Amino acid sequence: MVDMALAQESAGLVLLYHFDGYIDAGETGDQIVDGILDSLPHQLVARFDHDRLVDYRARRPLLTFKRDRWTGYEEPAIEVRLVQDATGAPFLLLSGPEPDVEWERFAAAVRQIVERLGVRLSVNFHGIPMGVPHTRPVGLTPHGNRSDLVPGHTSPFEEAQVPGSAESLVEYRLAEAGHDVLGVAAHVPHYIARSPYPDAALTVLEAVTAATGLVLPGIAHSLRTDAHRTQNEIDRQIREGDDELTGLVEGLEHQYDAIAGAESRGNMLAEPVDIPSADEIGRELERFLAEREGDG
Repeated sequence: MVDMALAQESAGLVLLYHFDGYIDAGETGDQIVDGILDSLPHQLVARFDHDRLVDYRARRPLLTFKRDRWTGYEEPAIEVRLVQDATGAPFLLLSGPEPDVEWERFAAAVRQIVERLGVRLSVNFHGIPMGVPHTRPVGLTPHGNRSDLVPGHTSPFEEAQVPGSAESLVEYRLAEAGHDVLGVAAHVPHYIARSPYPDAALTVLEAVTAATGLVLPGIAHSLRTDAHRTQNEIDRQIREGDDELTGLVEGLEHQYDAIAGAESRGNMLAEPVDIPSADEIGRELERFLAEREGDG
């Protein structure tokens, strides 16, 4: 239940939201949520009934067994927390496992929270696997009715149908109801999409803080340190890998540079480049999701 005292004083809050279980290449969204909860003061203000929303047989919660009895249970939790950034400014964080059922009711409940607390902007974030090299800057695809808050980034395709998510439905319903909403998707190299990729999380975090005014330097510093270490490790593994892997990265570099050059020239006299189609992007997302579900 939402604290009514908070409702009276919270007009103008930003709501950040991200759910586990759907496409999040490079664990982009998970790293940001973990960074917030691990480093910033927060308190619970609302809790969803996970017993109605989570399919336990699809994603079995862990229990701990010691000697002759059960001693612990990792209970699923879909919660809204009131968090303070580095300056003490409050914002909301909604996180937890993605609901398996009742998406419309869930989206309606999130809308109720947005309206009751006077949220001015809702922001979601995640990573998507793309045919891009790790040796180039992380690209972003902003979406929602406030994509203007992340200037300088364009979508790589005009239209595509991809598997749905509760996170996307919340964005769609909030925008449909006239609320400001922004989504930020990082382009994660597909060959490392199933491992943590701090570069993507850092790029998304910087876009989110620029769009919202939130001050989160501690999380950014930690991600920057992790990103440097991860890049060095990826480079080492590629140097020690086979020629096929090296050729893959070099090919993606040529493609990335050709596309970037064409964009900077306004597409005038651009060399022909093999750009993934919307269907290919959709299939890549489906394949990534299927692999995650297959891991159980």
